[in-house]
Amino acid sequence: MSSTDEKYNDTTGHLSDLSAQEQPQSPNDDLPYYDKHAESKLIRKIDFRLLPILGALYSIALIDRVNVSNARVAGMGEDLHLEIGNRYTVVLVVFFPPYFLFELPSNIVLRRVGSANWLSFIAFAWGCVMIGQGFVKSYEALAVCRTLLGLFEAGFFPGCVYLISCWYVRYEVQKRLAFFYILSVLVGGFSNILAYGLMQMEGVGGLRGWQWIFIIEGLMTVTISVIAWFIIIDFPDKAEKKGLLTHEQAAFIVQRIENDRRDAIPDPLTWAKFCQHLKDWKLWAFATMFMSTTMPAYAFAYFTPVIIQGMGYTAGIANLLSAPPVGAAVISALSFAWVGDKYHKRAPVIIAQALIIIVGLMITAYHSADGVRYFGIFLGVAGCQGNVPAILAYQSNNIRMQSKRSVGSALQIGFGAIGGIIASTAFSQKEAPTYRSGLWTTAALQLYILGSVCCTSLYFWRKNNQVDDGTLEKPIEGQEGFKYTL
Repeated sequence: MSSTDEKYNDTTGHLSDLSAQEQPQSPNDDLPYYDKHAESKLIRKIDFRLLPILGALYSIALIDRVNVSNARVAGMGEDLHLEIGNRYTVVLVVFFPPYFLFELPSNIVLRRVGSANWLSFIAFAWGCVMIGQGFVKSYEALAVCRTLLGLFEAGFFPGCVYLISCWYVRYEVQKRLAFFYILSVLVGGFSNILAYGLMQMEGVGGLRGWQWIFIIEGLMTVTISVIAWFIIIDFPDKAEKKGLLTHEQAAFIVQRIENDRRDAIPDPLTWAKFCQHLKDWKLWAFATMFMSTTMPAYAFAYFTPVIIQGMGYTAGIANLLSAPPVGAAVISALSFAWVGDKYHKRAPVIIAQALIIIVGLMITAYHSADGVRYFGIFLGVAGCQGNVPAILAYQSNNIRMQSKRSVGSALQIGFGAIGGIIASTAFSQKEAPTYRSGLWTTAALQLYILGSVCCTSLYFWRKNNQVDDGTLEKPIEGQEGFKYTL
């Protein structure tokens, strides 16, 4: 069966027969027939080449981003006098402005120079910054390093989301985003254990334990970034050049995406398109939802060791006890992602996890027993980490065109940086270790997610009904027959 006899079936997730008159134009007239088994085997091949290396690099990014909390309890706070005023808050906040500003420019460069070249370069650069951070002697120098870290890390996460979303059809993407992201969170969660081990190097080479945390983890980043250059694959329309796929396989993947949403072939991002995409209110809704779930993700990463230490544990034990909630979050997030892709649902998954966050926050804030409060951290971490890939998939499923994906992923993850700023400032040092104002701010943002998801779902439902009854004035996302994912 040639590609002109195929169409992507939105229900089964595979190609099915349809008359040639109803087909989009194929990029290749000699495509082979792929049965379900062969198609699945090809997708697994892409999975194994694309997801583990991106997850490994992003796990290092998360470690490098949040290990300042480990270093703080390991003596950096005293050495650099971070207890003075709002110094620790400033050190956290300065990471985010460059992280926000350079995400879209980075996505533009990514497409032009290639994913392997760009993603491995920026990882190498922030690894060097991390090594340098181990030798700072003042609060001001630490703040400069954190600013540079935000600059170089800015392009990595949106670049990965953009790249992954271009390889898969709509109802495959949440599982892939969840695997990529949760793998990184899992490894990043055990950074607390790694930090505990590195703290034992206190005095080695005349350096403090907190300095070794930065130096060793920076060397890890540099090493993995070099390896990544040889592994990371490019966009589907360029995959053949890397030798991952044959010409026929690459053409099949491109056609598969075309049949699903007709945006496998890149459309150049012009200034006019950029402005037009920013006028789409949906991108802003997805971005603010993402901000609202990254806020607790950052908050738990930055402040969980401090909250646990406030329960009476030593700094080392507090770092160790910060890891198990992340392990539980992995199981929860992957389970929700599987449900979302299997049943083609996004909103119910987001709503359920936002409610889990709220319950966890209230337990952590108000229960008198430390053990129960610790269980609340499990719930909060599970909900917010699971909603990161869920909200990313919600946007990915409901927009078209690669130029719009580039703008949308940068805007969405840029607002994630705003979530980080909120987390850094809402958890005031004077309220440590309970941080009730910060916990309530986090809960309010979860209520915002609930309201936004309900509003967007209602809008999507109405538009889909108009597609079904033929009353829609303009095609959704400019594509006849395209329907929103609820």
